[in-house]
Amino acid sequence: MAEIVKVDRDRIQNEFFQLTAFDAESFHERKIAEYVKEKLRSLGLTVEEDDARERIAKEHPESNETASNIYAYLKGTKQGEPILFASHLDTVKPGNGKKAILHEDGTITSDGTTVLGADDISGLVSILEALTVIQEKHLEHPDLEILISVSEEPYCEGTRFVQYERLKAKEGYVLDLDGPVGRAANAAPSILSTKIEIEGKAAHAGFAPELGINALSIAADALANIRTGRVYNDLTVNFGTIQGGSGRNIVPEHVEIHGEIRGLEHEKALCEGELIKEVFEKAARKYGGTIKFSVTEHIHSYHVSEEKNVVKRFQKVAQEVIRCSKPECITTYGGSDANRLNEHGIETIVLACAMEKCHTTQEYTTLYELEKSAQLTLGLMID
Repeated sequence: MAEIVKVDRDRIQNEFFQLTAFDAESFHERKIAEYVKEKLRSLGLTVEEDDARERIAKEHPESNETASNIYAYLKGTKQGEPILFASHLDTVKPGNGKKAILHEDGTITSDGTTVLGADDISGLVSILEALTVIQEKHLEHPDLEILISVSEEPYCEGTRFVQYERLKAKEGYVLDLDGPVGRAANAAPSILSTKIEIEGKAAHAGFAPELGINALSIAADALANIRTGRVYNDLTVNFGTIQGGSGRNIVPEHVEIHGEIRGLEHEKALCEGELIKEVFEKAARKYGGTIKFSVTEHIHSYHVSEEKNVVKRFQKVAQEVIRCSKPECITTYGGSDANRLNEHGIETIVLACAMEKCHTTQEYTTLYELEKSAQLTLGLMID
């Protein structure tokens, strides 16, 4: 096997600290987007954008600092099918004022008041470092397509607006998974959100409770008859918020419940939504109230067989380039931009890319894993 071209750990560290310094909570990614676009251009890539910023702003008035999805292209220097690499710009809250701290053992954390932003700065850094090495070492590679999305954290909102006809690749890798580098997710669920509005009738709770219809009683009756948590091996149900009532001495007239369903089989998830609706309708009839039930389909489930080339290629490169003896494919119950890419015919898996305890203020990464992630990405780009 040919000698492995190494990535630059110091450069990776500097880039990670540079990118985590940006405030880039979902819908507020404009500044980091400008930086990444210029970085890609400086590496010789053709860079374009879509109209996601305008379309997101129409639906989310608070998104005055959002950006558009970034498409970048590097013409190949050898034969081979084009390959897509993707990551996202935004972080969850609290993500403003991040201060990355390098510890003596190579661990990088925030100061504990914000997330670190390794989700998904580590993915961005891996892609940028791999492209940098390709250019400075003049390494041969097929056509490379880069997709950097916005507003990924709120159910992959940004990739709703991707112009998929721009993309020529039929295989891709999304760098956006926690766990050790050398792990990949080849299956992920559909995610549906549910909204139940229950209408009863207000009445004085002391003088005339019998004249009211208690919306909260309807909700309680229904919820007591619905399984939540891991309902099946491949499906989860959760009700996360409940709001209603106008006073402790008033029979509650209105209650609103928000929840979600995650399922590895899309139709099964939809059927679960219908079952939940029926239970709430039955409870409403029992008490004389009414309900409005709605389901929003955010992302569609996928499963990429381990026999597919995109998986086998990952396993081969992981074994050869980062000396991973057993590259692991897992099923994740988190969504990512890979859901949308697979839905649009691009066979895509999600790579672990040096992030741990994501979406918490205890989030961390390590220089060792960041280096491995960039090395794996480079290997996949030039293999």
